[in-house]
Amino acid sequence: MATFSAITSVIFAPSLEPSFSNNVIAERTSNLKMAIGGWRKNSFPSLKTNRFCVSCSAKPETVQKVCEIVRRQLALPAETELTSESKFSALGADSLDTVEIVMSLEEEFGIGVEEENSQNITTVQEAADLIEKLVEKKAA
Repeated sequence: MATFSAITSVIFAPSLEPSFSNNVIAERTSNLKMAIGGWRKNSFPSLKTNRFCVSCSAKPETVQKVCEIVRRQLALPAETELTSESKFSALGADSLDTVEIVMSLEEEFGIGVEEENSQNITTVQEAADLIEKLVEKKAA
């Protein structure tokens, strides 16, 4: 009886180490192929992104104030739904409107928002999170 086995393993990246094994066992009468996939024990997938943000989830009252300011600045009717996930662009805001929103937020909360931070604000939640961060920083 002739028997052989072949084992192969492929690793894609050092920081993201998925492993793939292909075990082949062949005999005269049958062929059996088995594929096993998974993560190597001591690895963790790396996250590569230009915009990685950990949200601290601002207080509901901060989110509410931001919603009121956005509604006022964009002259939105009362029936327009505004949530923490609302995007300024989806509400019809252009870049000038966004600058005006940020200026109103600075005035309301007594903070200063740097230009690089203001360019990253696209939603009500992002604005509220940034405000809370800057208020905490100011108080410290």
